[in-house]
Formats: sequence, structure tokens, C-alpha cells
Amino acid sequence: MLKAFKYRIYLTDEQKVLLAKTFGCCRWFYNFALNLTNETYKATGKGLSRNEIINKLPELKKELEWLTEVPSQALQQVALDLSSAFLNFFEKRAKFPKFKKKGNKQSVRFPQGIKLDGEYLTLPKLKKVYCKVSRLPEGKLKSVTMSMTPSGKYFASCLYDDGIDLPKQNSEGKAVGIDLGIKDFAITSDGSKYGNPNHYRKYEQKLAKKQKQLAKKQKGSNNRNKARKAVAKVHEKITRCREDFLHKLSRKLVDENQVICVENLAVKNMVKNHKLAKSISDCGWGQFCTMLKYKAEWEGKYYIEVDRFFPSSKTCNHCLQQVDSLSLDMRLWQCPKCGTIHDRDVNAAKNIRDEGLRILAVGHIASASGERVRPSKGTAFVRHRSVKEESPTIARRV
Repeated sequence: MLKAFKYRIYLTDEQKVLLAKTFGCCRWFYNFALNLTNETYKATGKGLSRNEIINKLPELKKELEWLTEVPSQALQQVALDLSSAFLNFFEKRAKFPKFKKKGNKQSVRFPQGIKLDGEYLTLPKLKKVYCKVSRLPEGKLKSVTMSMTPSGKYFASCLYDDGIDLPKQNSEGKAVGIDLGIKDFAITSDGSKYGNPNHYRKYEQKLAKKQKQLAKKQKGSNNRNKARKAVAKVHEKITRCREDFLHKLSRKLVDENQVICVENLAVKNMVKNHKLAKSISDCGWGQFCTMLKYKAEWEGKYYIEVDRFFPSSKTCNHCLQQVDSLSLDMRLWQCPKCGTIHDRDVNAAKNIRDEGLRILAVGHIASASGERVRPSKGTAFVRHRSVKEESPTIARRV
């Protein structure tokens, strides 16, 4: 398995200068290659491949001597990054590649000539760099990505291959459904509710104060640069607090359950609601689901996403009766058929769990023995056995 370990690093003044040159050269070459690719496409209707971009380096180094001051392999990795950016765009996983700016987060990757020994990280031309190692990983070091945050902190992300394959997935155990919300961040099918910390809201006034001070500074001055770093530190504090909460909660849920079912939310469309956009963005649902997914894969557990159009909130978990409409302000509602009073979020989490187990058992094609498993009227789905009762031959993810 490939795992990345991120460490805080501390550079000397000479190393900071050399790393700043490396950041600048890689940023310039990325923008140059992106502009050249765009111009080539306009002229010929075809872009440039990764090898064609790399072949431009020898000529550029003869014209621009300062490109020779940085490790050549770092510049070659730029072509790989640009190629991946275009691939993500064509497969609709990301937007069209943008030009890099100096004020944003800077990063550069070294695939060779690297070594992590104790508290020192050896890098090309930078030589030994002091690294705050919390734990020394096992396996082969594949690459090191150096990054600098807008506040001026340096980090190294070390990618290791431990040589161990992913464990085989097993569905024997407890299953849980998770309904994500704003007031309560996560509600599970067993009735547990995890409150929303609202990290951005806690630091909103402090951030506004720092941004107001930044707006008053003269552009290009040292005081403006100091004010910019002060704003960046507040943003980093919010980010660290959010990641800490998401990591701890995702680890708890993965350790306690064998099958994890969540709803596939379209966060990009949800933030178009300007009344809830800030609160939705503050939650970090997408990042939370990503953590659940890779942690479940590492442990050999199932992570299942239920379609966002599945009526989890409007369906009674007892009799499977579906109501026509249910406004957002109704947190409790009574089933018109069986009379059961439901907590909106807990009921939705139970339905998500049951639908996830159905997908795990029979796949996304909802048919069995010539009959529909999900009738279109009256109910949302049909009951099925628990995970422990399922046959091991069919309890596999499709």
C-alpha cells in the first residue's frame, strides 16, 4: 500500500533561498508549459504530451541559466503534474488548469536522491534538512513533496510503499448508516449524534479583523506581507481544527463498524444556496467521506455510497411508507400509516444503512427473481437480511 506521512521541516537560511528558487522555477515552467499547450492547441487542434514538454527543458536551460540552479528532476515532475491536471479536466474531475501564483501554496516533488534517516531528510542540492518525525514509517520511500504554506511554514510529505496489499474486504460485522447535516455534523443509524464544531464561525470575527487590517496596507509593502501572513495563519488554524475533528470522527466510525453507508451528496450544487453556503462549506463533508473511504479500504471494510436522490428522510423505516413532502424545519414527523414518530435524521440514517446493505447484497441493479426489489409506489425498498445472515458469495461489493 502507498501511504504518505507529512512532517514539519525546518530549513536554514541557505536552504530557504534554494527552495524558494526551486519553487519559482517550477512555477515558471508550469505556467510556460500551460501557455505553450494552450497556444499549440489553438494552432493545431492538439495539445502537448508529457514527453514533449520535458524535451523543451534542454533548450530552455541554454537560454535561461537560472533554470540550472534547481534540481532537474523537480522540473520534470512539473510536466507530470500538468499532464495529470489535463487528464482530470477531461474526465470531469476538476476544472481547467490555471496558472500558478506566488502568493498561493507552493510545492515541488523529488522522486529520486531522497532519504529519511532519523530526524534528517536528505534531498537533492538541499542536502540534509531537519525534519520533525513523529513516527518513522516502514517500507520504500517513493517520493518527497516539499510544500510551503502561505504563512511561511515548510512541510515534507513522504510517500512510502510498505509492500503490503490491501486486505480482502469482509462484510461480517456491524453496519452503520450516516446522515450528514449542518446542526449535527453526523447522525448514525444507532441514534448517536455528533455536533458540528463550526470551526469557521468560531474564528470568523478574528479573521474579519485581520482581513480589515490587510485591506488598509499599501500594496507591495512589508507591512502588507506581514498582514497577509496573519490572515493566512487564521485560515490555517481553521483548517487544522477541521482536519483534526474529521480524522478523529472518521477513525472512530471505521474502528467500530464493518460496513459504512453514507449518502452521495452534491456539495457543489448545495453551496449555490447562498443562505447555507458558508455553513455547508464549513462542514467539510467531502473531505470526511474521503477519509472514511480510504480508512475503510485500509482495514478491509466496506464503504458504500447511496444515491443522493434516494428518499431517506421521507421514508418510514418501520413500514416503508413514503410521504409526499417533508420541509426542512420538521425535525420530528409521524408516519401516516403506522403512526410511528420519527427523528428525521435518525430515520434517514437507518434508511441509508438499509439501502447500503441492499446495494452490497444485490448490487445497483434492483431486480431479483424477476421481481422489482424497489417498488415505485408505496415503499422505497424491501427488507433484507442483516449482513451476518447474507451468503458470503453474494455479500460482495458490485
